[in-house]
Amino acid sequence: MRLSEIRKKKRISQLKMALDLNVSQNTISRYETGDREPDLSMLVRLADYLQVSLDYLLERTSENNWK
Repeated sequence: MRLSEIRKKKRISQLKMALDLNVSQNTISRYETGDREPDLSMLVRLADYLQVSLDYLLERTSENNWK
């Protein structure tokens, strides 16, 4: 998953993302390291928050076709 890459590119801290999504910073960290996988609902929230497509977030495509 490209979560860390996209978050850093957009200059969003783990803490800010966690607060905005109402989860702990540890949860974001664990998603980024692969220690934990987000459920479908959280994947959609992450993609919407970062303004990227789910396919781009999940590395299924190299193009971000977010609308």
